[in-house]
Amino acid sequence: MMRCCGLLSVNKEPVPLKAIEVQVEVKDHVATVVSTLHYENKEDKAIEAVFVFPLPADAAVCHFSAKIGQTEIVADVKEKQEAREEYDDALSSGQQAFLLEESEQSPDIFSLSVGSLPPGESASIRLDYVTELAVEADGGLRFCLPVVLNPRYQPRGSEDRGVQVMSVPASQVPYSLTFAARLSSPRQVSKVDSACPLEPLQYLNKEQTQAVVKLAAGHAFDRDIELLIYYKDAHQPAVVVEAGKASAEPGTLMGDAAVMLSVYPEFCQAVMSSLATRGEFVFLLDRSGSMQGARIGSARDTLLLLLKSLPMGCYFNIYSFGSSFESIFPKSMEYSEKTLENALKIVKEIQADLGGTEILRPLQHIYSQPCIPNQPRQLFVFTDGEVGNTKDVTSLVKKNSSSHRCFSFGIGEGASTALINGLAKEGGGHAQFIAGTDRMQPKVMQSLQFALQPAVEDISVTWDLPKGVSVTPLSPPLTAIFQGQRSLIYAQLTGQSSEETVGCVTVKYSLAGHPFQNKLAFAFHPTEDTGLTIHRLGARTLIRCLESKEPEKDEEVKKKVVNVSVQSGVSSSFTSFIAINKGSSKPIQGPLLQRRVPGVSLRAPMAYCGIMSSMPYDASRRLAGSLDSQGYRHATKGKGLSAKGKRAPELRFSKMEKMSAKWSVPNTLGDAGGPDRFSSLEINPGPPIQPPSDTLLQLVSLQKASGYWELNPALATALHKTSKQVEQAKPANVNGNVWATVVALVWLHGFKSDAEVEWKLLARKAVSWLLAQKVPCIAECVTAGNTLLGCNVQKDSLGL
Repeated sequence: MMRCCGLLSVNKEPVPLKAIEVQVEVKDHVATVVSTLHYENKEDKAIEAVFVFPLPADAAVCHFSAKIGQTEIVADVKEKQEAREEYDDALSSGQQAFLLEESEQSPDIFSLSVGSLPPGESASIRLDYVTELAVEADGGLRFCLPVVLNPRYQPRGSEDRGVQVMSVPASQVPYSLTFAARLSSPRQVSKVDSACPLEPLQYLNKEQTQAVVKLAAGHAFDRDIELLIYYKDAHQPAVVVEAGKASAEPGTLMGDAAVMLSVYPEFCQAVMSSLATRGEFVFLLDRSGSMQGARIGSARDTLLLLLKSLPMGCYFNIYSFGSSFESIFPKSMEYSEKTLENALKIVKEIQADLGGTEILRPLQHIYSQPCIPNQPRQLFVFTDGEVGNTKDVTSLVKKNSSSHRCFSFGIGEGASTALINGLAKEGGGHAQFIAGTDRMQPKVMQSLQFALQPAVEDISVTWDLPKGVSVTPLSPPLTAIFQGQRSLIYAQLTGQSSEETVGCVTVKYSLAGHPFQNKLAFAFHPTEDTGLTIHRLGARTLIRCLESKEPEKDEEVKKKVVNVSVQSGVSSSFTSFIAINKGSSKPIQGPLLQRRVPGVSLRAPMAYCGIMSSMPYDASRRLAGSLDSQGYRHATKGKGLSAKGKRAPELRFSKMEKMSAKWSVPNTLGDAGGPDRFSSLEINPGPPIQPPSDTLLQLVSLQKASGYWELNPALATALHKTSKQVEQAKPANVNGNVWATVVALVWLHGFKSDAEVEWKLLARKAVSWLLAQKVPCIAECVTAGNTLLGCNVQKDSLGL
C-alpha cells in the first residue's frame, strides 16, 4: 500500500495548519490569552484554509492579526455581512485575506478563514482574547483552553445554520500545540493542578505571587487544557478601576474609565444552617450516545447521592433525553421512602441509549408543567453539551427564569461552554464543568447546597462616587447570589474629579427575610497599561446582554451590538474580524482550493452531526426503528415520525420495578409535528438492586429517605464488618436503627472527611433524625462506634 506523505486530513488532503502556540497571562481572576497559529501551504496551488475551533463562551476576542514574512496586517471589526463581502472581493482580486467570525448559533465556536495563501507561502495568525476565571467548589480558579471540539448535534428537522465542523480522532490531529501560563496576583500562588501533564511550577519572586507553568511536551489532544489555580485568601471582594484608552473619545465606552466589582458574599452561619426543606427538584439527564461508558456511570452514582440528600417533604422528578425523552413519574412526586425507592430502581438501569442530543423539547415539557405552590422549582441539567441550537435553548430558559433556578453541568471534554454557562446564567443558577478524571459528585453536591440556600431577594448595587463622576452599568442586574459563588459586575465611569479620591460601592439584598449589605471602599486611581482587559470584558458583558434581547427582530438593538463591538474591538454574533493584505495582489492561477483543517474530536464525527436530518426522507424512514451506523436508535414512522417526516415530540416513561400501578397520562404537549404519545404503563417486578462497588456510595445507598440507617447485614458489609461484630458492639437497650445511624455517621467522619462535600447534606438529615428520637445515650453510642471502627470521632463534630 502506498503511504501518503505529509500532514493529511481524513480526506487525504494536505493540512496547512502546522502548529499552535498559546501564551496566557493570568492576573488574579482574569486571563489574557494569546494564540498564534502557524500556516504553510506546501501545495502547488493557492489555497483557502478553514479552521473551526472552540473558545470559552464568555471570552472577549479583542485582537486578530496576520503576519506574512515581515508584513503584519491587523484586522478591523466590521459588520458581518460587510466583512464577508470584503473577504470575497479580496480573494477574487488575488489578495490575501483573513476572516474570523463567531458562530451565529453558539458563541463558543469560531471559524477562521485564511484565504489565497500562495504555494510555498507561510502565515502566522495571532488571536487574543480575555476571559474570567470561574470559582470551583474547592476554591480554585478554573482556566480552560478548549482544545476538543466535538461536532454539535443538530436536532432533526432543524436548519443547519452553524459552521460545519470537520473533526478527526485526537490521535490523528496533524498539528502541534505548545502552552505556557504566567500567573500573578496580590496574593500568594499556592499551587496549580491539572489533568494534563505540566512542567513543575516555577516561582518568579520570593513572595510567590508570580509564577510560570508550562504544558509538558507531547500533549495528546485527548482533553481540554484545564488549570486549577489556587491563591491564598483568594475570595476577598475587590474593586478595580481601569483607565480608558488615551486615543478614544471621552464619554465613549473605551474613552472613559471602567470598573470591575468582584462580589463574594459570606452569609452568616445562622442563615446557612437553616437550609430550605422545600422545593421541587427536577433532574434532566443526557442519555445520548456520547454519554456512554464512564460518563453515564458517574451520572448514576451522582443521582444516587442527590436523591439521598433531598429533604423530606420536597418534590422531585427525573427526566432523561436523547432523540426522545423520558420521565420516571408523570409529574413531580412528593419525596418519601416509597418514591425514593422506586426512583433508585430506575436510576440503576439508566443507560446512554436514547440517540441524539435534543434538549429543547424536554425543557419545553418541564416548563409546561405547573409549579407546585410553596415548592420553588430547581432544575439540574446534566449534559456533554454538544448541541447546535444553543441560543434557542438558553432563550427558553431565560423566558422561564422567573419560575425556577437552573443548575447546569458540562460533562467531559468538548462540552459547550456557551450551553452550560448560558443555562445557569439565564436560569439564575450555577454552572459546573466535569472534565478528565474529575469526580462529578462533589461539584453537583455543591450546587445542591446552592439550590437549598434561601433565595436572595431585592438585590441592588449602588455607587457613591466622587463629585463629577457618573456610572453606567455594563452588566445586567444581579438576580442570584450564592454563598461561595463569585459575581463580577462591570460599569463605565464618566467624568473626572480632582477633589475626592475615594469611591464606595454597596451591595444590598434580603436573605430569609433579613436585610444584608456589603460595603466596599476603593481608591479612585485608574490603573494604566492594563491592556484594557476590564474594558473589553465589560464590552463583552454588554454585548451578551444586548444579544439576549433577540436583536434579529430589533434593528436598533442589533445596531447597538455592532456599534459596541466595533468601538471596543470585541467580537459579537453580528460582526467579524477582517484583515486584508492589500500589497499581495497577484492573479490566481486556476481555482482556489479549499482545505478544512480538522478539529479535535474524541468521538466518531458523524454521530453528532444530525445524520438523519441530512438524508432524504425515504432514506431516514428506512433507517427508523433500527440502530443507525453509530448505534443510535430511531423511532419507527408510525411511532415517532409525522406524515411530513418530522420528528414528533415523544415522551416515554421508564419501567419501574417491584411496583404494581398503572398511569394514564393526558396529552398535554401539543406540537405541529404530530400528537404526543403517553401510554398506560404496566409496572413489573425486576431483579433486586446490587449495591454500588464504591464504599461511600454503598453506605449511602442504604440510607433511608428520612435519614436513618437500618441495622442489617448490608450495613455490616458496607462497613467491612461482620453482622456479629456490629451487633455485639451495640450498647444495651439502644434501638438498632439509632445504633446503625450513629455508626454510619462515625464512619463518614472517620474515613471520608476529605469527601465531606459529598455526604454533608445526607449526614445532616441523619443528625436531624437522631435528635428527633431524643435518645439519652448518644455519647455512649459514639464511643462504641469509635471502638468498633477504630476511629476517634468526637460527638460534637457529628453535630449531635
